Amino acid sequence: QVELAESGGGLVQAGGSLRLSCASSRSAFSEHAVGWFRQAPGKEREFLAGISRSGANTDYTDSVKGRFTISRDRAKNTVYLQMSSLKPEDTAVYYCASRRTILTAPATRNYSNWGQGTQVTVSS
Repeated sequence: QVELAESGGGLVQAGGSLRLSCASSRSAFSEHAVGWFRQAPGKEREFLAGISRSGANTDYTDSVKGRFTISRDRAKNTVYLQMSSLKPEDTAVYYCASRRTILTAPATRNYSNWGQGTQVTVSS
């Protein structure tokens, strides 16, 4: 079991940027692929971006391509989600999740470890 902790959420104006962090104190985190998800009120949790165990492979859902960038710093045991050109429809609780595999997957059922979430609110 790997415990994850998200940080970096907050209130930002439309067009602004935020960087979310997903950190773990367990060294085993380096053996995990990691995904970022979000859930808006009344909606299902959706996959946004994923990064492979090595960091060499990334994947994005169409709605965030070109605006969000996922990366990982293995020395800090942290995965980041850089978000730019934010829109009001990006408002949601953002979660990171991990699984002990090489590659990520878009379905929530594929992940065994989840953080508690961080709120992102984009004002118009």
